[in-house]
Amino acid sequence: MIRAGWKNARWLDAKGLPFDLMAQLRAAKAHGLIHRRIWIKRKDRAPLAMRLVAVKKSAGAVAASRRKARRDAQDENRAISKETLEAADWVILVTSLARDELSTKDVLALYRLRWRIELGFKRLKSLIGLKTPPGTDPRSAKPYLLAHLLIILLLEPLASDFEDSPRWMQAA
Repeated sequence: MIRAGWKNARWLDAKGLPFDLMAQLRAAKAHGLIHRRIWIKRKDRAPLAMRLVAVKKSAGAVAASRRKARRDAQDENRAISKETLEAADWVILVTSLARDELSTKDVLALYRLRWRIELGFKRLKSLIGLKTPPGTDPRSAKPYLLAHLLIILLLEPLASDFEDSPRWMQAA
């Protein structure tokens, strides 16, 4: 499962024809959810069968996403497209999991969980200064990583005391 941008792939429909993702997002705007089979064109191989799951963001998340998109365009000295602003209203996921393996609701829950885990690792990495191990020898990389994991286990219970907002406030 990955998060996809609206123009990061060559989207295809079941007949192998170009799939207009933006038209689908616009058509689903009122419902706020898309879940369907999709294919992604590859250069030298057959198209990859996937599942598209897109959910419309909350009003607050839309405003934040649009601000970020505008800021990114400004930083790169380029004009922002209408489509990019419209796509910022959605979380667009692509997964190889079939609907009978995982429901749409479960795909979204799994993505939220995956994102929370990534944020946790990012926070811990910055807390202990974890970077890539020095050198390429597995004999030195393993102790390096194990030592940092031990530091994480020791510091994690104390981490909430030093954060800007305690965990009990973040959950509310």
